[in-house]
Amino acid sequence: MWHHPRVLRLTDVIIDCPDTLGLAAFYAEVTGRPVKEGSTVDWAGIQFGELELAFIRVEDYRAPQWPDDEHPKQFHLDFEVDDIEAEQQRVLALGATLRRDSLGPGGYGWRVYTDPVGHPFCLCRNRGVTWTDQGPVWPQSD
Repeated sequence: MWHHPRVLRLTDVIIDCPDTLGLAAFYAEVTGRPVKEGSTVDWAGIQFGELELAFIRVEDYRAPQWPDDEHPKQFHLDFEVDDIEAEQQRVLALGATLRRDSLGPGGYGWRVYTDPVGHPFCLCRNRGVTWTDQGPVWPQSD
């Protein structure tokens, strides 16, 4: 068993944006979690146990232009959902934009969206999928 003498713990995922409170409010609605008390126009956050999804204000923010490699996405978030259609309606109403639909057999797969300032995120329906070297093996449809 491999053992490392130091303990490394992921504490934050930080997203650059022009409006911290606005983007935090968007993701608070998407995730059903509150914006952290004490959030400001320079730094806002949403707590997930020990992990914080944080938003930092950047002057002259340049949005990623996914899938354009000249302004790459840099990161994206995946959210596993049970009802992708209902969640799609909800995130679109909150200001997301659908960019790509990659649903496969039986409605499994993912859809790529961008948040109100251009960061991509996915709604995924992958429970029950087995990932192999040849790709995903989808559950049998009823």
